[in-house]
Amino acid sequence: MEYRKIEASQVEALWKLQLLYKAEIGEEAPDSAGKARLAEAMKDGRILFFGAFEEESLVGCCSVTVGFSTFLYEPSGVFEDFYILPAYRHRGIARQLVDFAVGESGVSTLTVGCADCDLPLYQALGFRLALGNLLAFA
Repeated sequence: MEYRKIEASQVEALWKLQLLYKAEIGEEAPDSAGKARLAEAMKDGRILFFGAFEEESLVGCCSVTVGFSTFLYEPSGVFEDFYILPAYRHRGIARQLVDFAVGESGVSTLTVGCADCDLPLYQALGFRLALGNLLAFA
């Protein structure tokens, strides 16, 4: 398994995983305008995607959006878009992908918002420090 940054030029392979991810969690599939906005955000460096590749096939992905935190006065990241193809789960790929994303993104801290049912998964991946409640302004 090889881990590397997913470039905007690879949006087609990433998009396939995005659609599978959205279907698995019960969300509506994004449209082509969303795909174009995603590619533009990747190109501009507003979101970083990292992938697990078996040869040239993308089998897992995650994203890190980099910001700055006054918790440590260093770059921090928000972890999202985490998906591993079912046939590749339970092989340690998830942990290696998270470790790779943290190292390559240059963040000192990484946060994730998740459903209660996903807490054990994220804790097993190294997300252990509870920071209270995560709320979104909509």
